[in-house]
Amino acid sequence: MGLLNAKNIAKAKDLAMKNRDKVAPAVSKATGAIDKKTGGKHADKLKKVEEAAAKISGTAPGADDTPPPSSPPPTPG
Repeated sequence: MGLLNAKNIAKAKDLAMKNRDKVAPAVSKATGAIDKKTGGKHADKLKKVEEAAAKISGTAPGADDTPPPSSPPPTPG
């Protein structure tokens, strides 16, 4: 039985959803440390991880289903 089995993945998802407010800051701290240790070698991958964490925590643009506020139409000049 490996570490990444369905039972453990389900537990991890449940834990992340219960602690949404803590996910993005923790991931950001971890990716910052990894980026520093690797000298920016994996910055593109780490950015994707941070974006996914922000989406889970609801802090990313488009993370919820509400549309962004629209701007009023330009006035004829």
